Amino acid sequence: MANISFSRRLRRTPFSEGVEAAGVKAFTVYNRMLLPTVFDSVEADYRHLKKHVQVWDVSCERQVELRGPDAARLMQMLTPRDLRGMLPGQCYYVPIVDETGGMLNDPVAVKLSEDRWWISIADSDLLLWVKGIANGYRLDVLVDEPDVSPLAVQGPMADELMSRVFGERVKDIRFFKFDMFEFAGRDLAIARSGYSKQGGFEIYVEGSDIGMTLWNALFSAGEDLNVRAGCPNLIERIEAGLLSYGNDMTDDNTPHECGLGKFCNTHTAIGCIGRDALLRVAKEGPIQQIRPIEIAGPAVGACVAPWSVYAQGKRVGQITSAAWSPDFNTNVSIGMLKLSHWDEGTKIEVETPDGMREATVREKFWV
Repeated sequence: MANISFSRRLRRTPFSEGVEAAGVKAFTVYNRMLLPTVFDSVEADYRHLKKHVQVWDVSCERQVELRGPDAARLMQMLTPRDLRGMLPGQCYYVPIVDETGGMLNDPVAVKLSEDRWWISIADSDLLLWVKGIANGYRLDVLVDEPDVSPLAVQGPMADELMSRVFGERVKDIRFFKFDMFEFAGRDLAIARSGYSKQGGFEIYVEGSDIGMTLWNALFSAGEDLNVRAGCPNLIERIEAGLLSYGNDMTDDNTPHECGLGKFCNTHTAIGCIGRDALLRVAKEGPIQQIRPIEIAGPAVGACVAPWSVYAQGKRVGQITSAAWSPDFNTNVSIGMLKLSHWDEGTKIEVETPDGMREATVREKFWV
């Protein structure tokens, strides 16, 4: 197995010292930063996440900050989701699209105030696109990447751990909302959100200097909760239908193809750059769409390249993420299928590295 050569271009995080001490076994590269992918094993990490509590270094979810009088206008130009009703203290999942309606990113928008926003991005150079829009339209707004590194606390015991460090008030945060909490003399935004369905929080750590202080405080407070370092888990995210930008969708796909039409208020999202293109898509409907697909047989290997999907010898789509689910005793997967074959119960065949496998389209994801 080849190794990744570290350099200053591959950025460490404020929590890398803690991640390495916790025995991380593998990384991936995400927004030119290190993102852990395995600590014990993918299945063991999955089991622990569902029973206990984990602390995740997700600093790679870089922030694009919009600051200035035109910040709200610029934010609406980026997404077909209508943001007019969004209040400070709320987080919105927002598809970001280009002029063709293609997905550029699927971040979480954090509204700090009317004239200050963070866009917590997936893996893409969104900062450059946003800067280009701001300058091209001569908007009165500063766009940059602040020194903000998210740290996630996920799992059934997340509320208990967080209350020990930040106080009982943290439990009052509602889903996809955030509040400010003091730690080490710093005010930190804490949101009830995260890249799992096990429940938890994301702490927006503003200032790299307090990274390990916070990391150590969480582990010290959670010893009896069996707290461990963790990371987004492949099996759990597929079960939950949490999409991965760059894997399950790219700029070749519209939000409607990705099953994100409910986040597109195309008729009212006035100013969105891709609005005209998406109005046509909304009217005509997508010709392909992401679906949960159950693959028969023993555990499949890693899906490092798309697997073709066939029906009666004709290619009708592809699988982009797959894993064996211990809890559901089957291979769970995410795939993009043509309109003719995306209905629940449709029988298809998947060309895996181990050969052709029978598969079935599901109506919903597993959790």
